[in-house]
Amino acid sequence: MSSYKILNAQKINSKKLGVVIKPSKNKSKKIDVFKNEKKVATIGDSSYGDYHTYIKTKGRDYATKRKTAYKARHAKTMNKVGSPSYYANKIIWS
Repeated sequence: MSSYKILNAQKINSKKLGVVIKPSKNKSKKIDVFKNEKKVATIGDSSYGDYHTYIKTKGRDYATKRKTAYKARHAKTMNKVGSPSYYANKIIWS
């Protein structure tokens, strides 16, 4: 089980998408995403930060730079609805 603590902002983001999020059962991932009680994605590598954790640990400017870099790396897949990078973009990078 992942030791990642889901933040309130991520819960709000997931609610907007109509999905439920829980800490991942895969210790190398952060979050499992469920829709209609069925797991649809596992997102976030637990060895890296994300937008909300970077804000808390390194400040908004640093977090915004990392967010821009994330979006550049995942530009091809993050807009494909239902893909893991779509959920990561909308939940942990927004």
